[in-house]
Amino acid sequence: MKRRNFNKTFATSIAGLTLSNNLFSNNDKKNKLGVALVGLGSYSKNALGPALTETKLCKLSAVVTGSIEKHDYWKKQYGLKDSQIYNYENFNSIAENDEIDIVYIVLPNNMHKEFSIKALECGKHVICEKPMAMNAVEAEEMIKVSKKVKKDLFIGYRLHYDPYHLECIKYCKNETFGKLNVVLAEFGYGISNNNHWKLKKSYGGGALMDVGIYAIQAARYCTGEEPISLSAKEYKTNSKKFNEVDDTIVWQMEFSNGKVANCATSFSASMNNLHLGFEKGFAKLHPAYTWRKVSGYTSKKQLTFPMINQQAYHMDGIANYLINKVPHNNVGGEEGLKDMIIIDKIFESINKNSNTVLL
Repeated sequence: MKRRNFNKTFATSIAGLTLSNNLFSNNDKKNKLGVALVGLGSYSKNALGPALTETKLCKLSAVVTGSIEKHDYWKKQYGLKDSQIYNYENFNSIAENDEIDIVYIVLPNNMHKEFSIKALECGKHVICEKPMAMNAVEAEEMIKVSKKVKKDLFIGYRLHYDPYHLECIKYCKNETFGKLNVVLAEFGYGISNNNHWKLKKSYGGGALMDVGIYAIQAARYCTGEEPISLSAKEYKTNSKKFNEVDDTIVWQMEFSNGKVANCATSFSASMNNLHLGFEKGFAKLHPAYTWRKVSGYTSKKQLTFPMINQQAYHMDGIANYLINKVPHNNVGGEEGLKDMIIIDKIFESINKNSNTVLL
């Protein structure tokens, strides 16, 4: 990565990442880290691409796609040249492009490990969408390569920069309402596309991998701990579209000192909640995990934070770490591995029909 000089400060706060409008004296694009998006599905098109027009510390430098029909949109929308559009056959040639500093993997889950490792070995830092991999073994392989080539590996945990979630973390850490005893975390929706890759086992589909991971994350970053045991159960509707993957899973995780998290995820039920039960009050987010709008309140007040672009803050937080070594909000590969360990244990509990699995 080329040297760049940054004289302006990049402010952070527990209530969210604050980006100064005067971060650069002239906001020159050449001072920004270049990001290549790998996989141009709906999340790249509707969230990450637009976010990269708002970021202060990074910019869109390239895209990777196997669909020729998508070229015109990305060239017209973002002013990309033909030389900035790659495919999966010439992917390794990104190693020769000094304008690419970070590769953002936005592919189906079964491709995360392969292309994260390829990008790392091309000499690029990597942001990999969640879940990090198909399982903890793959996640460990990715971290091993990252350390070997001395390039950083991050996970797409945008909520680590959301002010509502950061406020909840602060309540837990400071015991604003007393000791945290119970976490209720639920995220699910009715999947409508019967042919979506998220309904295919070989692609790493299923509700738990797709949105259940948000409930795992919330329980972990609110308690500030790793669970010591868990139990899980799967429920299926009669719909044939869930033949290969999990539909609805409920699970309980036990933490130290009696804390417990009751969680649920589903592809056939709409739910989007985080409830924190303290000794002397509560905090609740609903909707909790969306990237368009989060809302919440406590037993004392309504929470009101300005709406932010979570993806822009997340990518800028990572870029700020790479440029200025300002600590990121715990979105590294090791954090992704911890989630994969829990996901593996949830599936183990279901498959063994075991009431408790010790971690």
